[in-house]
Amino acid sequence: MNLFRLDASIFPANSASSEIADRVEAEWAAAHPGGTIVRRHLGTDPLPADAWALATLGGFAGEADRTPEQSAALALAAELAAELEAADAVVLAVPFYNFGVAQQFKIWTDLVIAAAGPGAALLKGTPTVLATTLGGGYGPGTPRDGWDHSTPYLERILGDLWQADLTVIKRELTLAATNPEMEPLRGLAAERHALALDAAREAGRALAGN
Repeated sequence: MNLFRLDASIFPANSASSEIADRVEAEWAAAHPGGTIVRRHLGTDPLPADAWALATLGGFAGEADRTPEQSAALALAAELAAELEAADAVVLAVPFYNFGVAQQFKIWTDLVIAAAGPGAALLKGTPTVLATTLGGGYGPGTPRDGWDHSTPYLERILGDLWQADLTVIKRELTLAATNPEMEPLRGLAAERHALALDAAREAGRALAGN
């Protein structure tokens, strides 16, 4: 069995999204002690910012006409797509930055699509857990209801495009513990934290069962 894990936080030492993914991974690993875990951390080992453009342009050129940089970008894109295709289960830890999807995750997504094509169902039927975390509150009735432009994108790519068997664990209010302006929300934030970790354990067990 092969688990693919991807992290995208730029704060690996205290990442809220990685904490959730850790719980999921622990449950999977306990059920599959001989399994393989393939890791990719886009925060500590970022992909080149120009790789997608190089891969795209290289894809339009004949192999003999590609520059060395284009060939290297295409090889990287193929490697990323292969990691997904080889997975029996997937867990992704993707935080919310500046009201949208993390830049490093977007580069990864674009490179995978460059290699596999825009219509490839890379994760069709593959049990996949997405752990996504948001510093504030963006649900109905909040002042910033509708400002979460990350989660719908993630669900569209993973669930609709790549056709993963997707479970989403979304934790909001992660900044309440450190932001004085959010002090009245700390009790609610603690509840959301506990619920997210409980959901991670359940999702990890389900992931292991698949």
